[in-house]
Amino acid sequence: MIVAGDQQLLKQINRMALVRQLCSVPGLSRAALAEAVGLTKSTVSLLVRELLDEGWLTETDIRATGALGRRATPLQLDGGRLVLLGADLGIGMARIVATNLLGEVLAEQELPYLDPADTAGCIGLMAQGLTELTTCAALQGRTVLGVGVGLHGVVDDATGVLHYAPHLGWRNVDVASQLRLHFADTPLAELPLFIQNEANVAALAELEFSGQIDADPLIYLSIGYGVGAGIIVNGRLLTGLYGFAGEVGHTILQQGGPPCSCGRRGCADALIGLQALLDEVYGKLPSSTPEQLEQLFTEAEAGDAHAARAVEAAGRNLGVLLNNLWVAFDPMCIVVGGAALRLGGRFIGPGRAVLHDCASATGLPAPTIRTPHFGNNAIAIGGAAMARHYLMRPFTEQSPARRSNAVPPALAPSVLAWT
Repeated sequence: MIVAGDQQLLKQINRMALVRQLCSVPGLSRAALAEAVGLTKSTVSLLVRELLDEGWLTETDIRATGALGRRATPLQLDGGRLVLLGADLGIGMARIVATNLLGEVLAEQELPYLDPADTAGCIGLMAQGLTELTTCAALQGRTVLGVGVGLHGVVDDATGVLHYAPHLGWRNVDVASQLRLHFADTPLAELPLFIQNEANVAALAELEFSGQIDADPLIYLSIGYGVGAGIIVNGRLLTGLYGFAGEVGHTILQQGGPPCSCGRRGCADALIGLQALLDEVYGKLPSSTPEQLEQLFTEAEAGDAHAARAVEAAGRNLGVLLNNLWVAFDPMCIVVGGAALRLGGRFIGPGRAVLHDCASATGLPAPTIRTPHFGNNAIAIGGAAMARHYLMRPFTEQSPARRSNAVPPALAPSVLAWT
């Protein structure tokens, strides 16, 4: 027996199937949509009318088909009426954006932290910024659909808890609950809220908003102080059994190599991450500073011998990691993002060369290696993309039923040691 709730879910699944089809192939008519998704023309007409009224879709001028009878009316996503909010709860600041359904940025803001160690203060600052963003002139007359947030650390996306952010020093922070408290009695109070690791979020930006429908499987490799990855397979984010897939910073690239924060040796973090580079160039210190990182970027660009050697070695290890990701996932594309891009060709060049040598040895074409489409806003825009991604997939819960709300005891020690 089908109950009312099942009927509503089925209707929403069908509605979003139409929207996703138009994301991939804009300009389809109602008849072409019905054929593409396998629904009757009458059902599609009713659903399209609702989606037009709500602001999801718009129709353009009637297109001549050369056939007799009623001419086809092209449909496409409407960029003028609905809004998605995204945020990057970063290391030294939060970045927030508002986009339309097409990923076009309508408003954006950077919010430097007063005290990065004050978790409640940083989250409150971001929440206030998101709330105020809804009142800006660029969003007037538009409806906000949802909020997505990217976090720099190990995240349980089922609960919105940030288990460990090593470069902020945060542990077991319930980001979702704090945001909900700040959103109470605001326009954001009842909206869907999605929270994920920053590399996963940036990968969703490339999937949803880049306009490249043939770049799947796709890997977003984020290289900052540590190394992580977001992995897209068959149009879905691969999160793993407990949500920790993509921790490629702790794949071992060099057995017996330099020690890593996780207790192993030779991990990608210890060979490629910016913290490892800082330690190599300036010696291991209790903590690094943004000023030291800027100094590294400046010296590497100027060709300082010590910095240049360290960056080139990291780049070669990057190539090993790129090869391992290629072999493991056979992606169409690997997007290399994160703060390490500031090192430019001195870093990326050796990585490409190693990957090219690996590909030449096998006689197989290597995946495309490129930089992100969205620059410094990749994670914030990814937050908006994450909201769109899950809203358009109502049958796919962000938190799979098989996933526990807590970190499994057997995994917790190692997970919390990872970057």
